[in-house]
Amino acid sequence: MNVHPDLSFLSLIVTASVVVQGILILLAIASMWSWWHIFQKMFQLKRAVRDADTFEESFWKGGDLNEMFQRASQARIGSGLEHIFSAGFREFSKHRRQGSSSLITLDSARRAMRAAYQREVDALDAHLAGLATVGSVSPYVGLFGTVWGIMNAFRGLANVSQATLAQVAPGIAEALIATAIGLFAAIPAVVAYNRFTHDVDRLATRYETFIEEFSNILQRQG
Repeated sequence: MNVHPDLSFLSLIVTASVVVQGILILLAIASMWSWWHIFQKMFQLKRAVRDADTFEESFWKGGDLNEMFQRASQARIGSGLEHIFSAGFREFSKHRRQGSSSLITLDSARRAMRAAYQREVDALDAHLAGLATVGSVSPYVGLFGTVWGIMNAFRGLANVSQATLAQVAPGIAEALIATAIGLFAAIPAVVAYNRFTHDVDRLATRYETFIEEFSNILQRQG
């Protein structure tokens, strides 16, 4: 057992056991990974909402669907709604040129939009499962480090004839750091996961609503 008077945060980490240090490194990597994807997902969702607002504003102003399709097809980076619209209108136009019945044409367009919708939602859901894993597992990993550190502290006290608070405090303090780092990694990941899941669900609802409304427009044109 390391008995030392310096109880600073850095000193406790440096003098911790190899197992506890390994757990701290693992938790630090998990925390950095989660923060990286938190910021990435934040910007991705803001961009998706902004692009959806812009596309809906342009779409519901009216205008020629062929022109909108040409603009959406030429755009290198489009919004989720643009991809759904392009997939549906492309399939609709192809079947109309082939002279397919209205029922087959509309059904094909809906299936194409559903496939595009699923791709967009999958892209928005990317890495959310990782955030959920970090949020749920990190406290237990930190707790394991705490248990290991406390166990080592008490093993060291077995060779001491009279235990004092000064002898126990460093070992307990360095063990509790693992729990603190575990919570530091878990709490932001859980909060971000809940928030992003809510935002993705709202966008998915907007996409589904657009599919139904655009299907009605195509049905009238068919």
